[in-house]
Amino acid sequence: MSLYEIVILGDDRHSERARLKTTLVEMLQDLDLQLGREVTFREHADVQNRDNKAATGCVYFGGAPGNDIAIVERLIYDGHPVIPVICDGQTFDADIPESLRPLNGVKVHSKDPQLVELSTALLECVGLLRRQRRVFISYRRTEARRAAQQLHDELAAKGFDVFLDTHDIRPAEPFQDVLFHRLCDSDVMVMLDTPSYAASRWTQLELGRALAKEIHILRVVWPDHTPSPLTSMSQTLFLAGGDISSATGEINSGALDQILLAVERIRSRSIAVRYRSIAGKLRADMARINAKVEGRGAHGAIAIEMMNQKKVWAYPVVGIPTAETLHDVAEKASMSEQSGLPILVYDHVGIHDAWATHLKWLDAQIQCVRAVKVSDAAYDFVNLGC
Repeated sequence: MSLYEIVILGDDRHSERARLKTTLVEMLQDLDLQLGREVTFREHADVQNRDNKAATGCVYFGGAPGNDIAIVERLIYDGHPVIPVICDGQTFDADIPESLRPLNGVKVHSKDPQLVELSTALLECVGLLRRQRRVFISYRRTEARRAAQQLHDELAAKGFDVFLDTHDIRPAEPFQDVLFHRLCDSDVMVMLDTPSYAASRWTQLELGRALAKEIHILRVVWPDHTPSPLTSMSQTLFLAGGDISSATGEINSGALDQILLAVERIRSRSIAVRYRSIAGKLRADMARINAKVEGRGAHGAIAIEMMNQKKVWAYPVVGIPTAETLHDVAEKASMSEQSGLPILVYDHVGIHDAWATHLKWLDAQIQCVRAVKVSDAAYDFVNLGC
C-alpha cells in the first residue's frame, strides 16, 4: 500500500509528462521515498485502483478536450488537489476544461525544461514539501543591495516568502534576533558572494547559523571574484562579467532565471535533510525510553509503539511551528484515520524568545495536537502518557 499517490491525467501526447516523472523520481529519492513502495504514479484507468487513504495529488495536462474529465472531477469532489497545466503554444481558456479553470494552474516553459517548478508544486500538494516557501537572502548592502532587492521581488512573484533585512524588520524590533529567527524558518539561503561578503561579522554569523540548522545554501558568486574557502560548502552559481549591469547593479534575466530555478530545486533537498535530522534525533530519543519506531505513515508521520504498547504518531516538522502548522498536523492525522493524539516534533534552536512563549501558549490552548521540542522528546513523550 502506497503512502502517496501521484495522478497524471489529461493529454498524454506531451513529452513533458515523461520529464515530470523523471524529476519527481529524483526529488522522491532526496526524500528517501521509492517509487512503487511508498509512492505510486497513476494514469487514466489505473486511477480506480488508488488507495483512498493515501495522500493524493493530481496534474492535468491540457490540450485534449474530454480526456479524463470524469476522473479528475471525481478527484476534486473527493477533496484532492489538482494542478491544471498548459505547455508552450497553449492557453488556459482554450486547452483546460471549463470545470478546472477556477483552479490556479502552471504553465510549463522552456526556462524550466525539467519541470522543477511543477514537481515542487505537486509535492507540496501531497504534503511532502511544506507549503510555506521561505527564502533568506544574505548579502552585503554596500555591494549587492540592488541585486538583493531584485531577487526579493522575483522570488516573491514565484510564491516565496522572502526575508530581506531592509524590507522585513519593523522599527523598534531587535534586528539580529528577528533576522536569525527568520533564518531558522527558511528553506534556502541565497548568499550573494561579493568580494567583501566573507569579511563581515554579520554575514559570517548568517552563514554559520544556516549551516548549523542544516539549511541548504545557494552561493551566487560575483564576476571576477574568488570566493572564500569559508563558503565552499554551498551549491554554487558563478556569474559572468555580463551577468551584472554596471549601470543598475541588477542581475540580467538569463542569470536570474538560473538562480530562481536553482532555489526551487535546492529547496526539496534542504527540507529533506532537515526532516531526516529531526526524525533521527527523535528515533534516538525513543530508543532511550525503550519505545519502538515502527515505520513511516502518510504526510511524514512516524509510527511509534511505547513501552505500554500504546501507538502514537509523531510528525517531524521543518521550520518554526505556527497555529496553521498545528492545524495541518491535526487534519493530516484525521485524514489518515490515525488513532491517538498526534504529536508535532520540531527543532527549537534559534527561535525567538517571544515566539517560543507564543508556542507554549498555543500548545496549552490547542488540545487536539501537541507540540514537542525534539531535544525534549523522550521526557515529554513519557509525561504525555504515551
